[in-house]
Amino acid sequence: MKKITSLMLAAVLFVGCFSGLSGSVVYAQSASSAVSAILIEAETGAVISEKNADERRAMASTTKIMTAILTIEAGDLDKEFTVDSYAIMVEGTSMGLQQGDRVSRRDLLYGILLPSGNDAANAAAVSVGGSISAFVKMMNEKAEKLGLKNTRFVTPSGLDADGHYTTARDLAELAAYAMKNETFREIVSSKSKTLEFGNPPYSRTLYNSNKMLSKYDGAIGIKTGFTDNARRCLVSAAERNGVTLIAVTLSDADDWNDHIKMLDYGFSKVKSYPLETGCNAQTAVVGSGKTVGVFAESAQIALTPEDRERLERRVILPRMVYGGVVQGQELGELQFVLDGKTVKTVPLFARETIEVKSELSLWQKILSFFGIYA
Repeated sequence: MKKITSLMLAAVLFVGCFSGLSGSVVYAQSASSAVSAILIEAETGAVISEKNADERRAMASTTKIMTAILTIEAGDLDKEFTVDSYAIMVEGTSMGLQQGDRVSRRDLLYGILLPSGNDAANAAAVSVGGSISAFVKMMNEKAEKLGLKNTRFVTPSGLDADGHYTTARDLAELAAYAMKNETFREIVSSKSKTLEFGNPPYSRTLYNSNKMLSKYDGAIGIKTGFTDNARRCLVSAAERNGVTLIAVTLSDADDWNDHIKMLDYGFSKVKSYPLETGCNAQTAVVGSGKTVGVFAESAQIALTPEDRERLERRVILPRMVYGGVVQGQELGELQFVLDGKTVKTVPLFARETIEVKSELSLWQKILSFFGIYA
């Protein structure tokens, strides 16, 4: 790294967050069949290639990424309930729900993400939100919270509807967020799943419509989509040698082959590098007359060589701590910044235990206020 800067901030611990996509851009000629496309590194969000990535388009069943993550975050995944009879009366792909069926939210998640069941998406929406319209409101609130500025949901399933749209960039960011969830990640990487549900329950096997899991070495998800309006849509993720990539295409007649080319290109550009985590910074332990050093564990980051050269490091540590510290206590963090965005944080821990045996006197408090650590 050419540019390494260390900043000592006289403030309480500040945890940086990354909500945008940044990095060097190469237009995705490898996705020439797609109307819109983007390829990103999953952890940092750095853009490797893009094509019309901010054009608003219908998203078909890639919508179900949001439906699934909200269902997971609602919890109670294994509690069984009877599906809403009205919700499951929906056209298109199905997991085979019938009136009166008993299911769990976990069953519905497999139905949403493997065969792309519209019945499963609607049943989950009612279970989580109380109604489809209330759940759609939750979807849009979550999109706003994630900073997806060009996304609006109208249905939980992704069936065509006026005003239901996203962009390749927003969809990639949503996918990166969802893939951080272990339950989501486990489900979308499954080629099939045998479940037992119904009334009475019986065993049946659901199969994943995402052919990338079989076509591409290292593929780990995530979601297909198709409607007459949206045409073929695909979000895929793959992992190799410590690098995770996410590819998105919207309206792409040759999406399987395009994703293979995009991911191959990404893995040729992005590598995993060790981060400089050595740190000599110290912070005062008020009332002890001592300072405590900090350390960070080793860490890696996946970047293009060009982005690696522009990566900056910041040390975020309070000027002082009160009440003593225990060895291994988290005191701050290293922030690794690319183009003004924090793309990786690594915790800083106390090197030793320093005890403060008594309450601070008024004089000690006054001295510490002025930066004199008695």
